[in-house]
Amino acid sequence: MKPVDSNFAMAEMLIRKPVSDVFGAFVNPEITSKFWFTKSSGRVETGAKIDWTWEMYNHTVSVFIKDVRQNEFISAEWGNYNETTTVEWTFKPINSTATFVSIVNNGFKGDPDQLISQVRDATEGFTLVLAGLKAYLEHDIQLNLIGDRFPH
Repeated sequence: MKPVDSNFAMAEMLIRKPVSDVFGAFVNPEITSKFWFTKSSGRVETGAKIDWTWEMYNHTVSVFIKDVRQNEFISAEWGNYNETTTVEWTFKPINSTATFVSIVNNGFKGDPDQLISQVRDATEGFTLVLAGLKAYLEHDIQLNLIGDRFPH
């Protein structure tokens, strides 16, 4: 979906796997934990309130899943306290063996310097997520991109 304002981050990637595999990687935490967070309190389902944890950083984010459309779309609100943003994943099958994934994060707040920092960090983060997903699904390799981003 199109961002609601101009303060948004976007990352996109072609994953050479069927849309059901790519979509499934984001709704099933047993798979997602191979390339993004390390723990989840539940599956991604419409109306779910879950926590995603990155154990290596001792960091947990609360997530409210607003909408899930099988093999097409996921919308979630995430963050802590009054600092929440919306993340939307769109899955477009290119053919029976390839899927184009688009992740848009919007709703950032703050002064111009804060907005630039948030957009930059989210763009970088979701780009690493998609690169890790691609390596995992296409080649069965766990690159540990998220964990290695801040080694100290």
